[in-house]
Amino acid sequence: MSFNGNSVISFQMESANWTTLEEFVLLGFGISQYHCLLLLIFFTILYVLTLAENITIISLVLLDTHLGQLPMYILLSNFSWLEMCYVSTTVPRMLFDLAVPGGIISFNECFIQFYIFFSLGSTECLFLSTMALDRYLAICRPLHYSHIMSHSFCYALVAFCWLLGFLWYIVPAALISQLSFCGSNVIDHFLCDPGPILSLACPPLGNGPILSQILVSGLVTGNMLFVVLSYSIVIITLIKSSSQGSRRKAFSTVSFHLIVVSLFYGSVAGMYLIPGGESQVGVTKAVTLFYTAITPFLNPLIYCLRNNQVKEAVGRLLRRKGRLRRNKE
Repeated sequence: MSFNGNSVISFQMESANWTTLEEFVLLGFGISQYHCLLLLIFFTILYVLTLAENITIISLVLLDTHLGQLPMYILLSNFSWLEMCYVSTTVPRMLFDLAVPGGIISFNECFIQFYIFFSLGSTECLFLSTMALDRYLAICRPLHYSHIMSHSFCYALVAFCWLLGFLWYIVPAALISQLSFCGSNVIDHFLCDPGPILSLACPPLGNGPILSQILVSGLVTGNMLFVVLSYSIVIITLIKSSSQGSRRKAFSTVSFHLIVVSLFYGSVAGMYLIPGGESQVGVTKAVTLFYTAITPFLNPLIYCLRNNQVKEAVGRLLRRKGRLRRNKE
């Protein structure tokens, strides 16, 4: 993707070597206009389908009284809303840049996207742990499940995930936004990711990058270990279960949860935990594209495609709609 001289921002000189940026240029994918058009069409369709899938899940939970009473689906509907916010933070901007060459984004817009993107990612980590806790209690502590996972506790967990997710990254985002930038204003990415942004910053970088890495590593590693431990105990409990029918049903639900967890943590760990994960630009863009656009599309399908409770809820809504239509006639 190319941009002309008019796209390059003006710098306000503070000293001979220090400058203050007013805008960045997102380089994007660095491909021809023809391939940009193909990506634009593909990801526009994918984005619309992702929104439709998650809106469908939220609507089912809100409209079906049975699903709306189950903690797992309360969590799942909030997770669907999170996925809609997550994909909408990056994909519309990416589609705009694919359609309109230039990629200019203001300094404030860039750091707002950066903060919201990482906050929603942190919230997703917490939601995956909360859903793992729900499955652990339902399968390993069935007699105490309804008492522990009450509606009030479930909504408290939801509030905790959203609140901590948005508080977790606010300090490093603020510190990084206060850095001075010198040299090029071109971010070799399709979104405002901290790695490419920090490569443009003038030394000294201060504590922002270190604190950012510590918080990302701590959150991802801690939640990943919690999820692995929870599902390990769940699988061991299911293997020891004497009821083959309930074991098969529980294994089916847990397996779908594990697929979602593997997709998310596999890509995030490759980017932010493994040393050198951000060193190859092409790989970085591909992995980022996967967990920002493709994973939110796959998650609703994985959770609900073979879920009998969701299918039954759809059937109940269709029958209710049919009865209402007959009554009007």
